[in-house]
Amino acid sequence: MPTSATEVTAAGIARLAGVGRAAVSNWRRRHADFPKPVGGTETSPSFALTDVEDWLRRQGKLAEVPLRERVWQQLAGHPAGPGTALLHIGCELLLVHERPTDWLELNAVSDERLAKLLPAAYETVLAVRLGPAPERAVRAPATEELRPSVPLLRATAQLAAELGTRQTFEFLLGRYLDANSRQFTPTPAGPAELIARLAGAGPAAAPGPVRTVLDPACGTGALLRAAASHASHAEPELYGQDSSAELAALTALRLALTGHARVRTQAGDTLRADAYPQLKADAVVCHPPFNERNWGHDELAYDPRWEYGFPARTESELAWVQHALARLTDGGTAVLLMPPAAASRRSGRRIRADLLRRGALRAVIALPAGAAPPHNIPLHLWVLRRPGPASRPVHDVLLMETAGLVQEGRPELPWSAVQSAVLDAWEEYDREGAAEEQPGLARAIPVIELLDDDVDLAPARHLPPPAAAGGIEQLTSVREELNRTLKLTAELAPPAAEPAAGARWPLTTIGELARAGALSLKIGNAAVALGGAVPVLTDHDVFTAAAPSGTLPEDHEQAEPELTEEGDVVVPVLGGGSVARVIDAATAGAALGRNLCLLRPDPAALDPWFLAGFLRGTANNRQASSYASTATRLDVRRLQLPRLPLEQQRAYGERFEALATFEETLRQAARLGEQLVQGTYDGLTDGTIGPG
Repeated sequence: MPTSATEVTAAGIARLAGVGRAAVSNWRRRHADFPKPVGGTETSPSFALTDVEDWLRRQGKLAEVPLRERVWQQLAGHPAGPGTALLHIGCELLLVHERPTDWLELNAVSDERLAKLLPAAYETVLAVRLGPAPERAVRAPATEELRPSVPLLRATAQLAAELGTRQTFEFLLGRYLDANSRQFTPTPAGPAELIARLAGAGPAAAPGPVRTVLDPACGTGALLRAAASHASHAEPELYGQDSSAELAALTALRLALTGHARVRTQAGDTLRADAYPQLKADAVVCHPPFNERNWGHDELAYDPRWEYGFPARTESELAWVQHALARLTDGGTAVLLMPPAAASRRSGRRIRADLLRRGALRAVIALPAGAAPPHNIPLHLWVLRRPGPASRPVHDVLLMETAGLVQEGRPELPWSAVQSAVLDAWEEYDREGAAEEQPGLARAIPVIELLDDDVDLAPARHLPPPAAAGGIEQLTSVREELNRTLKLTAELAPPAAEPAAGARWPLTTIGELARAGALSLKIGNAAVALGGAVPVLTDHDVFTAAAPSGTLPEDHEQAEPELTEEGDVVVPVLGGGSVARVIDAATAGAALGRNLCLLRPDPAALDPWFLAGFLRGTANNRQASSYASTATRLDVRRLQLPRLPLEQQRAYGERFEALATFEETLRQAARLGEQLVQGTYDGLTDGTIGPG
């Protein structure tokens, strides 16, 4: 394929050149020789990638295109679509990973010859790692399909030499999922690891090593990948199925590049056409689709999997629960991510009751809202175990509610604390058959108490409440802290404003200062995930003056994130509002999240507080904002600053810094006030505080 067949949008051009989309629009208007559109629509045209690169180089706007960016743009503009291109790349990377010398020989031939030789090479390595062709989701592409992909495959192999085969695939897959986020529902890394650990695939595994793991709705493979990385068996066997042929294939390639597990995935509707009817797995992990009405209710009425009752049409999740139990070996564990409604809907109460009576349901764990999509509801984890002849009687069920581990006023999820609390309680319960009661957090409740007319398994309804806001002592402490904060607020209030003659400073813009070297401008690219180690500063954190709430996974495969330094000024580019945050020592080192722009001033030319203060001016933001549909976007380069000597900048900077301190103290007083009010309401309503 000539690389000119690869097309790139205005957003892709902006990413290549490290500028905003507004700059690309300006180039198109101002430069008659800017490449003409070759595709797309009138409102969203696309351009030939090589033509764009040539123009950028001639204009001195592109010193060197990063290899990973070249590969991504070629993938995104592939004539057969990015999904097909990613599958071709996955086969290529698996060949490079498994048979590097074979690839070196193939890479030396012409493009036409390479396209003819690759199908046989792919088939050989796919058969070894993923099984014979009829039993796997990945088909070796034919020569005709590969011809347009040859330049992309050569570039990908170069990128793999820099990053590694697994890292290259994870980077490109992550970009692809981000670009099509509405089509996919990936399970975040933190919940995926917790599910794998609960299923017995981690260091806290139950007695015997878990060898065989099934995910009947594997999606992008996050759960099987977590199971493989925490496997207690040296050579685990991973089985996956998904209704999307593309996802089943991508998952197989992803798992094959991750480790040495035996991988088998197939495409198909699991409930209607189970690919593994004879499989007996040691563990089943699953994030099933929620609220499906067309799951096969009419045609599956007499299916042998419904050991605990035929699910109602509205109870697709209970069909997945029983499918998981049916594919377990005796004593095997299944962990499913479930919507909270499945624990209490009346249409499912008979099945829930039978799961309890027969000892199949062992735990229901409520996660905090935001742990996994959909992020607006607190999802549940159901831990199940298939009863067998050697199974001990089950008298109690573990119920947990982890929402209380999230601190008031802090948007970030304390995922490490959630995971530790869940695993500690589960391991004690699994070992002893009981667990120590923790008010508001965990309780091993007798099965007989749940077998009423509703069989409601929502944990919050059965846990003893924690002491109101931590008890009388904590309420007293909050009140004292509020008094101190209110006093400090009064002391920090700005003095009475004094009139001043209207200043007529000479003005400059952020763009001009960046070109002059007085500051550098960086755009955030860090995506947020749960369970990582590197903190990520998000746009929400900047708007609310909160600590970095996101994290990058430890093995993140994104482009190298931009890390903040003390004295940087961070500005959100979406959402409107006059906001600018000066990075302090506590926040320095966090990765810069998406939709954020970082300004790093030269301390010999600019005072950071002076810079941040003038960026917050309402009129300044209004003239630098543009509107697309219902969103407001800030063009940071157009923001203006007065040209002042450094000493005068510092005088303004001191005043702006004092205002920021006053603002943060007001926020703290509001948080303490809300905590005191709610704690008092809770104490009065649960009887721990008297009305007098």
